[in-house]
Amino acid sequence: MTNSARFDRGHTDDLMSFLATSPSPYHAVANAAERLEKAGFHQVAEVDEWDGTRGGKYVLRGGAIIAWYVPEGASPSTPYRIVGAHTDSPNLRVKPIPDTGARGWRQIAVEIYGGTLLNTWLDRDLGLSGRVTLADGSHRLVHIDRALLRVPQLAVHLDRSVNSDGLKLDKQRHMTPIWGLGQVAEGDLIAFVAEETGVPADDIKGWDLMVHSIEAPAYLGRDQELLAGPRMDNLLSVHAGTAALAAAATGGRELPGIPVLAAFDHEENGSQSDTGADGPLLGTVLERSVFARGGAYEDRARAFAGTLCLSSDTGHAVHPNYSDRHEPGHHPMPNGGPILKVNVNQRYATDGSGRAVFAAACERASVPWQSFVSNNSMPCGTTIGPITAARHGIATVDIGVAILSMHSARELCGAEDPYLLANALTAFLEG
Repeated sequence: MTNSARFDRGHTDDLMSFLATSPSPYHAVANAAERLEKAGFHQVAEVDEWDGTRGGKYVLRGGAIIAWYVPEGASPSTPYRIVGAHTDSPNLRVKPIPDTGARGWRQIAVEIYGGTLLNTWLDRDLGLSGRVTLADGSHRLVHIDRALLRVPQLAVHLDRSVNSDGLKLDKQRHMTPIWGLGQVAEGDLIAFVAEETGVPADDIKGWDLMVHSIEAPAYLGRDQELLAGPRMDNLLSVHAGTAALAAAATGGRELPGIPVLAAFDHEENGSQSDTGADGPLLGTVLERSVFARGGAYEDRARAFAGTLCLSSDTGHAVHPNYSDRHEPGHHPMPNGGPILKVNVNQRYATDGSGRAVFAAACERASVPWQSFVSNNSMPCGTTIGPITAARHGIATVDIGVAILSMHSARELCGAEDPYLLANALTAFLEG
């Protein structure tokens, strides 16, 4: 462990619970909302007229949540301090006509969501989660958390070169999960989901369903200094951002701006949706907050000009077996604190001014931090930071936690890093 801010294992324990109970983006935002409600926040509907009262509010739309806290003394032109994150993770998602099968096996048709590591979904006990849409337009969450599905790998006896030539998977032919034996019958899966969810099958008119690994998060290592679990990319940041916003709202400190949590869906496939970072949701919510407090366009422009955003998403820890894939001078390690992500080609939005903002927040929180930059010979990933900066004209800094096995069904981080990130985000929001 580091000699930084005192490590609170309770925060990491709570993250483990958050991961386990958030198998889909819809569950993640519901859990974040529940935590914010306990901190005094309340939900506002987008179709209602908003008022300018002080306090904590949040908007839910699909798998996205925007939450903000208006402190006493905030004017219409008060700038925002935003923690950005995303709620979705690469996985397998159920197709519109799900019931399929072959050779006496009953299977479920799935589509590959995001850039998942396909092999990590093989020979793993899988549950089913997401939401169903009912005839009246309402939604019901689905969380079937038991061994229901499995994508079986071909035995080595039938693929003798797999260990020498590598595993080759066809997304269409090889990734269809099995869930039983017998004849395929149209409507079976949704009838089963209806029974599990407690609603009539004929009342279900739509669904957004996906599979998840049912293996629980766990501490790992001789000294339990590591944490293994699903969907750390990027529910680790959603959890830390929720904790930071609740702390800023209840800490009793004078705040330099209006703290905001913006957790978007669909980052893993480009963010172009009504709940993604490339959509209008964040800008609309912030503008309506300005106008609800009696502001005009001039106030909106002044508020946005002074706004800062920390876009928090996981990054790559140096891999001990593939260190040549990393930038030689930048080797982020687990439990070394959050990482500052830099790319001069704007795959990350960080610049020198942003570095200063992040460093100051970490210093106030007594949190160590590290730098991440990609090897010049490897393409650099991206996240919601550049989108937020470009779409809204908001100064943005890309940060995160260094992990291994990114986009696997089960990822790995330092057990202390989630707590350190939450402390840094709190210091940023409190300014």
